Amino acid sequence: MPEAGDGPGRSWGGVAFLLAQLGAHAAELFAARIADLDLTPAQAGLLRMISVMPGLSQQAYAKRLGTPPSRFVILVDAMQDRGLIERRTGQPDRRSYALHLTDAGQHLLRQLGAVGKAHDDGLCAALTPDERVTLRELLARVAQQQNLTAGVHPGYRRPSGT
Repeated sequence: MPEAGDGPGRSWGGVAFLLAQLGAHAAELFAARIADLDLTPAQAGLLRMISVMPGLSQQAYAKRLGTPPSRFVILVDAMQDRGLIERRTGQPDRRSYALHLTDAGQHLLRQLGAVGKAHDDGLCAALTPDERVTLRELLARVAQQQNLTAGVHPGYRRPSGT
């Protein structure tokens, strides 16, 4: 287990630093893995969210993700153009659109699940199964205490181009 001062002149830093370091590393690796599926992290997140909560309006998804509507429409347009999601006339408000996965979107989501599991396994390879469960429970507790939205990556809230 690395300790502060482990090795010549090395310090692993505090918990917040390690979380930031691992988070950035994990995000970079995940983006590279899903690039093979021709997906961005934002597209992967939206696929997952639509699968868990199908049929919400575009506005509802954008609000849950904390994404500006103009940025969200671009994301949805690109995924619809690829045949991964479809807009259906909303009920009861026929002026809005409800989002649903297509068969192609569901197929890609299954592939994404396998990539995600491999990613998780790779990142946690140094842990025993029990340690992995404990780490997940501790991180979930900290995330909840920080009022983070479960399953929503904070990158959605960044303005375009950053």
